[in-house]
Order: sequence, then C-alpha cells, then structure tokens
Amino acid sequence: MESKNDTKISEFLLQGISEDPEMQPLIFGLFLSMYLVTVLGNLLIILATISDSHLYTPMYFFLSNLSFVDICFTSTIIPKMLVNIQTQSKAIRYEGCIVQIYFFTLFIVLDNFLLAVMAYDRYVAICHPLHYMVIMNPYLCGLLALASWTMSALNSLLQSLMVLRLTFCSNLEIPHFFCELNQVVHHACSDTFLNDLLLCLATVILAGSPLTGILYSYCKIVSSIHAISSAQGKYKAFSTCASHLSVVSLFYGTSLGVYLSSAVTPNSHSTATASVMYTVVTPMLNPFIYSLRNKDIKSALRRLLWRTPGQGPVKCP
Repeated sequence: MESKNDTKISEFLLQGISEDPEMQPLIFGLFLSMYLVTVLGNLLIILATISDSHLYTPMYFFLSNLSFVDICFTSTIIPKMLVNIQTQSKAIRYEGCIVQIYFFTLFIVLDNFLLAVMAYDRYVAICHPLHYMVIMNPYLCGLLALASWTMSALNSLLQSLMVLRLTFCSNLEIPHFFCELNQVVHHACSDTFLNDLLLCLATVILAGSPLTGILYSYCKIVSSIHAISSAQGKYKAFSTCASHLSVVSLFYGTSLGVYLSSAVTPNSHSTATASVMYTVVTPMLNPFIYSLRNKDIKSALRRLLWRTPGQGPVKCP
C-alpha cells in the first residue's frame, strides 16, 4: 500500500499480538474460545434476568445492560482479529477502523458509567435500605441508563469525527490488535493537538467522574457497614456488593495497568498484550463473578437451563 501527503489512505495494518506464524493458530483458538465464552456467559445473564421475575430489580436491570455492553464490546474487536488471523492479513479498511474506534469508545465509556450507576445502586441499598424502592424507581433507572448511553454515544461520535479530520501519510502499522484511538491518532502526520486535548478531557470527565463516584459510594458503604453491630449483619451487607466490587477492581485494575505500562513502553507489543486483560478477559469473567457469588443469579440460571423460560422484558420494579 502506498500513500502520499494529500492522498486519502484506504487501510491501516494491525500488527496484532504476535507476528510469529507458529503462534497464530494458538492465538486464534485462544481468542475464539474466550469470545464464545464471553458471549455465552453474558447472554445467559441477560436471559436469566429476563426470564425470572425475582430479578426484576434495579440491580439486575443494570447488570443485564452491563452484560449486553460486554458482548458488544468484545464483538467490536475480536471477530475482525480472528478474520485477519484466518486470512493471514493485517489490513483493516480506513472506514472499518473509524467504525471500530466509534464502537470501542462507546462501549468502554458505557462500562465506566454502568459500573458507577451500579455502585450508586449498592450505596442506596446499603445506606438507605428503607427508601431503596422509592429512590431507585423505574423512572430513575431508565433515566440513568439513557443518560449513560447518550453521553457515551456523543463522546464516541465526537472522537470519531475528530479522527476523520486527520491526514495519514506513512507508517500506518498499528502495533495493536484493534484500532485503539490513541494509537491511530499518533500515527497521523497532521496536527493532533485538538485530538489529544479532547481525548485528555474525555478521559478526565468520562472516566475520572465515574471512578470518583464509585470511590465515594464505597466510602459511604464501608462506613455504613462498619456501623453495623453484628458480624452477620456486616457480612450480609458486604455480600450484596461483593460481586460488583470484584468487577470494578478487575476492570479498573487492568485498564489502569495497561495505560501505565503504555506510558513506560509506548507503541510496543507488550501494551497490546496487556490490553487483552480489560478488552477480553474482564468481559469474559464478569458473568462468572456475578453467577458464582450471587444466589439469585445461580437460581435463575438453574431455572433457565432446566425449565422453560419466558416471562417478559427486563424492567425496574
């Protein structure tokens, strides 16, 4: 592929996890397995919350949204990667790269917002249990979900449009297995100051704000649990948010680890390998974390797998 300064490029080249030909079948099988487990696990969570009337609560309404986002999140990047390995090609079309940037940005920000909303839900449940059903009413549930989707969509649209204004001349090899926004921007030969500024602001606002909300919620939760006199009461209160806390720790721990490592070794294959943790492994583990630590989910899954499901749509109580 050739490219000149004023010529619109047609494709990027994704270098992937490894360029070793002997590793490609192993990588293909590993990522295909993880993708299928991710889709199946999160789909079961969604079906369980739909089919069981006991799970028509705000907590499981947001959990089903998170599971749907995780399916879409991995589907944005893994299928293209598998196709490239199978066809022994590194190419992704320019339009396809922009689309991948849009949806990846959309779902990664949505993950942040949904985890923050779920933290608020646990805060209300533990700190204001008598007013839980009044505060977390259907209107607020729908409003929080709609606001999360709207802000995420507007941000991803803006980020994608800002990439469209850039000019790409040469060195179009992306040292990643998908079109990661920061990597693509830094391969432009035009001025990227506005892109960098927008990305920085979006990171602070759309990632920092949800994380701050999560930390604040759990500070209040820990304070409320500490005030409970009985050990059994403390355990029962903590168990209601243990799954969410595990998912939050896994998501933010892996994503922050990736970006800290990329600051030390930019544009390296090690960063791409580390990105597997939050882009593939975390969405795959979320259903297991919630199902293994949650009696309601386990009961709903048993009924879903061994009985005829089907009672209606997911909704807030």
